[in-house]
Amino acid sequence: MSVDPPRVPQIPVDPLVPPPPSNAAAAPETVAQAVDRAEAAATRRRWVTLAELVGVAGVVIAAFGLWLTWSDRRADDQAKRAEQASERKVRTLVMLKASVDGDDLTLTDPAHDVQTIDIRFPKALGVAAQTDADPKIAAGWVSAPMLKLTDGGPDTQSGRLPVLITASYWDADVERHDAAIYDVSWKTDGRFMQGRAFRLEGLKLKERTASVARLEAIWTRQKPKAAK
Repeated sequence: MSVDPPRVPQIPVDPLVPPPPSNAAAAPETVAQAVDRAEAAATRRRWVTLAELVGVAGVVIAAFGLWLTWSDRRADDQAKRAEQASERKVRTLVMLKASVDGDDLTLTDPAHDVQTIDIRFPKALGVAAQTDADPKIAAGWVSAPMLKLTDGGPDTQSGRLPVLITASYWDADVERHDAAIYDVSWKTDGRFMQGRAFRLEGLKLKERTASVARLEAIWTRQKPKAAK
């Protein structure tokens, strides 16, 4: 004898009553979570990017600091080399001093043992250049043309005669030369029944140049004016 299963009562469906909510109600919550996750990921990416930027900035700053240090050291090295070169140049320069020996001048330089000099005079004087001469200037070299140039004026006159002097000396085993224009101080005096006397009185550095043209230009300005 078979037994039929119990019947589940059927609830009538009212078409005017909405069906019960399904799982779609959870969809808005899932979207919100996805948005949160996206924002969290974006935030993490921003932090990573910021950290990378900070790291790059640190590398750039460190590199710039190294460059500044290198640049400063290079500038200091260049300044030191320039100073050393200037000091070496100064040590090679000759500064001739003169002591009066009668009517002549004996030339010396306390810093260098000057062996010989070459000396050029203004061309208008007609005085031959003295080469490989002892370091002195003899009044007899220029007395005749200078007395002729100042003839007709007062017996007592004074002035400056520019000369181009190249001094030669030894620096250890190296022979060096230094050229410059000097002013030679001169003076004339009258002598009773013996005409006029000419003598040299001193020496002073005029210009550090070896230009003959400059020598002539200086002489044009400094030469004695012709007597009327």
